[in-house]
Amino acid sequence: MSILAISISHQTTSVDVLSRVAMDPATSTKLAQVLVGSDHVDEIVVLSTCNRTEMYASVSRFHGGLDDLTTALATLSGVPLAELRQMCAVYYDEGAVAHAFAVAAGLDSMVVGENQILGQVKAALTTCQTQGTVGTVLNALFQQALRVGKRVHTETEIGSAGRSLVTAAYELLENELGPLTGRRLLVVGAGSMAGLAARTAVAAGAQVTCVNRTYDRARRLADAIAATARPFTELADALGEADLVVTCTGARDVFIDADQLTDTPVVGIVDLALPADVGDAVADLDIVLINLARLVADQPDHASRAEIEAARAVVGGEVNDFLGVRRAAQVAPTVVALRTMASEVVSSELARLDGRVSGLTDKDRAEVHRAVRRVVDKLLHVPTVRVQELSAGSEPVDYAAALRELFALDPQAVAAVISPDATP
Repeated sequence: MSILAISISHQTTSVDVLSRVAMDPATSTKLAQVLVGSDHVDEIVVLSTCNRTEMYASVSRFHGGLDDLTTALATLSGVPLAELRQMCAVYYDEGAVAHAFAVAAGLDSMVVGENQILGQVKAALTTCQTQGTVGTVLNALFQQALRVGKRVHTETEIGSAGRSLVTAAYELLENELGPLTGRRLLVVGAGSMAGLAARTAVAAGAQVTCVNRTYDRARRLADAIAATARPFTELADALGEADLVVTCTGARDVFIDADQLTDTPVVGIVDLALPADVGDAVADLDIVLINLARLVADQPDHASRAEIEAARAVVGGEVNDFLGVRRAAQVAPTVVALRTMASEVVSSELARLDGRVSGLTDKDRAEVHRAVRRVVDKLLHVPTVRVQELSAGSEPVDYAAALRELFALDPQAVAAVISPDATP
C-alpha cells in the first residue's frame, strides 16, 4: 500500500477559497467514512484546521486514490471538482511522509513554529481511530509525525517563543492599538483556540469575558482563568461593553456584522474562525480587523532561517528513518516467500532423491536431508539479511521487486504472506 496526501491550505489558495472546504468535526468524520468505503482507499485521516483541509490515505493505486479523494471532497464541500483540483497540493509516498512530518512540526503553518498543530493532528488521528478508518499504515505515520513534532519543538529553537495564531494576531493588534493591559476583551467561542486567546489576554492584563453558544463551556473557561462568562443570548450586550473582541467559533455563517458594532465601544476585532465569524463590512468601520487573510498577508516572519533549517534537518532525518523502516517491513514478506519457495524446492528434490536412491539407512537419509537444507539456508542467509539491511537504508530502491524478479516469485505467494487468508 502507498500513502497519498492531498492538501488545501493557505499555501495553495486564498483564505476565502480555503473557507469553502473548511469542515467541522462532524463533517470531517462523514468524509472519512465515505472515503474508507471507496474503491482504492483502505485507510484515511482527515485533518481540518483554520490553516488547512487535508486528507491522508493508504491507497492501492495512485490515480484511483486521487480520484476517490478529490471527488468525495468536491461532493461534500460543493466546490466543483475541476476547481478543487487546481487548489490541491498532492504528495505521494516519500512526499506524503515528509509533508505529514513538516505539518506536525509547524513548518507548514501560517505562523511557522506554532505548536497548536500537534494537538490538532492528535485529535484528527484519535477521531479516525474511533471511527475505524485508520489501520497500521496511517497509525504508524501519524504516531511518528507526533513524535517528530515534539522533537522539533524540544530540540530546536523554532517553537521556543510560544508562537501561535493568537500571539501573532495580538501582536498585530497591539501594534495599532497598544497593549492589552486594562482592555475589556470579549472572547466568543470556547474551543482550544478561544481558550488560548482568553488565557493569553488574561496574562497580558486584560479584563476578559467569555461567550459561547453552550453557556456551560463558556463558564468553565471563564472559571479556569478568573474571567466572566455570559450566555450567547447576551452577545449584543457583551459587545456593547467591550473594547476588543476575539472570535473563533465553528459557525458556518457570519454572526457579527457591521450593524451590531456601529454603536459599540469596540475598536479592534481578531477573527480566527474559518469560515469567518465577522462580516467583511466591518472593515469599513473605524475598527481594526485582524483576520486570517490579514495574518497571511502581514504576519512577520519571527522564525529565523537558521531555526527553520534546523527544524527541517530534524524532519529530513526522521523521514529517511521512517521510510527505511517501512521499506524493510515491505521487503520482509518477499523474503519469507523466497525462503518458502526454496523450502518447497528442497522438499521436492529430497523426495525425488529418496525415490531414486535405495539402500540408505534412516540415519544416513536424515543426514543427507539436513546437509541439503543447511546448504540452501546458508546460500540464502547472507543475501536475505543483506537485502533487509539495504532496504532500511536511505536509497529508495525497491529491493522487494528485485527479489521477485530475480527468483521469479509469484506475486500471489507474497500476498499470501501479507494476508494469510489470500487464495494463491
